[in-house]
Amino acid sequence: MESVHIGFPLETVSVFVGLSIAALLIDLFAHRGNHAISLKSAVGWSIFWVATALGFAGFLYIHHGAAVANLFITGYALEKVLSVDNLFVMMAIFAWFKVPDGLRHRVLYWGVIGAIVFRGIFVAFGTALLSLGPWVEMVFAVIVAWTAVMMLRSGEDDEEIEDYSDHFANRLVRRFFPVWPKLAGDRFLLKAGEVSAELEKPQNKGFAFTVKKGARYATPLLLCVAVVELSDVMFAFDSVPAVIAVSREPLIVYSAMMFAILGLRALYFVLEALRRYLSHLEKAVVVLLFFIAFKLGLNASDHLWHHGYEIGINTSLYIVLIVLGLGILASVLFPAKEK
Repeated sequence: MESVHIGFPLETVSVFVGLSIAALLIDLFAHRGNHAISLKSAVGWSIFWVATALGFAGFLYIHHGAAVANLFITGYALEKVLSVDNLFVMMAIFAWFKVPDGLRHRVLYWGVIGAIVFRGIFVAFGTALLSLGPWVEMVFAVIVAWTAVMMLRSGEDDEEIEDYSDHFANRLVRRFFPVWPKLAGDRFLLKAGEVSAELEKPQNKGFAFTVKKGARYATPLLLCVAVVELSDVMFAFDSVPAVIAVSREPLIVYSAMMFAILGLRALYFVLEALRRYLSHLEKAVVVLLFFIAFKLGLNASDHLWHHGYEIGINTSLYIVLIVLGLGILASVLFPAKEK
């Protein structure tokens, strides 16, 4: 575990918050319509988000030195790569709920907002737990390694489609709201009168549905958001320990994760378009998870038995970038067979 300490300097926190909010508002303004995101647009926005993160890394380099900037870039790259598996899960969720392309960015926006909030909670909780002793790092190492093993096992069942009708988040929403089973534009909730108006539409003629007066109805879009949010929370259980393995400084960890998360919407549409050409990228994610588990275990054992072995800042960054590059190269040289 790196010993670099910066705390929460006011200038750095102000730049981080200001840059994040400004970029998020720009993205929100640019994608306020319900239209599908093209691959060209998604690539352009992905470059924008990477440039924003590198801009903050440059600020860290100038004000806090190369070590802090490298820690940030390593955490950012790691979170970005680990997000790949989470985005593939979101693709399956969208397919099951039959969410049109033009509405997916709206669901992803709320997914990003939820991720920002929950990552903050998880980072604060995780870094606080590490102060209890090296055994916590051992537990984190086991969690990350177990996630890698589960990904390896699930890779054998790619054809199996998960049924989200009995998902906990789905059942939780249904406990509080009755459900109108059809999409109603970009609406998440409908009033009873609006549901009655939906029933009057020609495409819904003969559709048997009882409307309760005064009730608010959830649409499949709200169910989809709930499932996406809970799936992201579960993803954070291994994502946060992985980035904490790079540094236990809360500001470095959270800012790295924050900038990676802000670019997830654009990255989703890039991966959706190029998924068939990036068939080995998930294997790179598995390798990185095993590397992070090893790094956490090495840190913990050094604290316990003082063997003096550790993986440095630059080494961690090089390993993350090399594994990512090899995953992309393998996808190009050995593409998946057409089914």
